[in-house]
Amino acid sequence: MSDISPASRLVETNFDPASGTPYVAGSQKWTLLISLLINNFVLLALYVGVLGVLLPNQIAALDPENKANNLAIVFAITSIFSTLTTPIAGALSDRTRSRWGRRSPWIAIGALIGAAALFGVSLMTSLVSITVIWVMAAVALNSMQPALTTVVADRFSESNRGLAGGFVGAGMTAGVAAGAVVAGRMAGDIVAAYGLFAIAIAVTCLAFVLINREAPSVAMKSEKFDFVSFLNGFWRPLKSHDFAWAFAGRFAIYMGYQAIATYLLYILQDYIKLSNEEANISIGNLSSVTFVFVVVSSLLGGYLSDKCNRRKPFVFFASLIMALAMLMPLWMPNMNGMYVYAALIGIGYGAFMSIDLALMTQVLPKTAQGEAGKDLGVLTTAINIPQIISPPMAAVLLGMFGHDYKVLFIAAVIFVGLGSFFVLPIRSVK
Repeated sequence: MSDISPASRLVETNFDPASGTPYVAGSQKWTLLISLLINNFVLLALYVGVLGVLLPNQIAALDPENKANNLAIVFAITSIFSTLTTPIAGALSDRTRSRWGRRSPWIAIGALIGAAALFGVSLMTSLVSITVIWVMAAVALNSMQPALTTVVADRFSESNRGLAGGFVGAGMTAGVAAGAVVAGRMAGDIVAAYGLFAIAIAVTCLAFVLINREAPSVAMKSEKFDFVSFLNGFWRPLKSHDFAWAFAGRFAIYMGYQAIATYLLYILQDYIKLSNEEANISIGNLSSVTFVFVVVSSLLGGYLSDKCNRRKPFVFFASLIMALAMLMPLWMPNMNGMYVYAALIGIGYGAFMSIDLALMTQVLPKTAQGEAGKDLGVLTTAINIPQIISPPMAAVLLGMFGHDYKVLFIAAVIFVGLGSFFVLPIRSVK
């Protein structure tokens, strides 16, 4: 009896006429869409809960006077490892040959190791130990993430990638809201909060690979490994005109977005003047507002993008809405301004996330080696590098301007505004 699952047979018999690549269809497509939404929801809830609430609270408790600088150090160190891990793991997943496929082993194993290390962070009591264990968790999770992202390019036709991006974007942006709410409510019990996120990512990722069986890759041709060619492969896609502009746009937009997201807790405390307890609760309230808008924006934006067969106009205007959101707290430096920010960032970021992913899959260089995992991993560094640069940049700006958080909003508007224009020179995508 054949060991190939029904999902595998679908992959073998459905081909996209535009690209010639296999894709899922029917009930398999909808199961995979919902699974992607759930997994990306949990992954982003984890990231936001840990990076936006749990780690800042842990670090502030160690040394309240130097919390901003210490947080920037932890994030910068972690992001260096994350940036290196993502494209390497993506490239290695391209080369993986197993009865479970190329991506599934990385999703399952990365999630299990990441969950164990994540729970370990909750038990650490010094800045060094927190940093070391969190780096371990981040490396494992970033080994899993490119494989999960590449599923969109591997298993959906180009005409459905906006829809797939919408589901991924809805999951991610809803996860942003939920992660802040859950972590904010559980900030008083760090061990339980970390434990909840650890269990959630392990369970959902294992369920993903079991429910959405990937076609075995054991029969796929294996390229001979050459270390020099392997390293050169990471630079090769950046020589592509469209790929380079897509990378630059994503990089600039995330530089602005991370500057606010990373310091949101401290913005509420030191700019809006809330107490620590009020700030933790308010993060959850703001995220609840964002949640309403991101789900609608992600799904509707992805659907309309597919329907209109357009990506660039949607990404452009979504980015401008994000820039407008970041102006609101400058005009209204109070919770009303923050709530308007939360609503607009939900509309802009939700649409951006869903359609940007579809656009990214369509600017990948066409190669015979099947390098989608590696190339999407390189594009993911356009998110990870801002995580390295943005926190120390923000700390420097705050130091230069007397810890006036207005400077962060101004810098964020500049970066996001510029990034919105970087998609316009892309030629191969409308």
